[in-house]
Amino acid sequence: MRILVTGGAGFLGSHLCERLLKEGHEVLCLDNFFTGRKNNVAAFLKDPAFELVRHDIVLPILLEVDRIYHLACPASPIHYQYNPVKTIKTNILGTLNMLA
Repeated sequence: MRILVTGGAGFLGSHLCERLLKEGHEVLCLDNFFTGRKNNVAAFLKDPAFELVRHDIVLPILLEVDRIYHLACPASPIHYQYNPVKTIKTNILGTLNMLA
């Protein structure tokens, strides 16, 4: 199964990517690196079943996947208080873009 993980380079997303890869899935990790870090997924970059895409889900994107785990959101108070409008856009527009 080809699975998209938004916010895949974050703490939770990277662990989910690891689990999905171990289960034998193809994983497409989408992250804008606002709070996620490339080093969280660096161990997976050589895995042919893993793909990392830098993208902000506030902007539309067309992808073909079987399942989506939508974890993209600045989750800590420090990050979402720094830019509350960005947080709202990520939550609302990002979710709409993932559903489209």
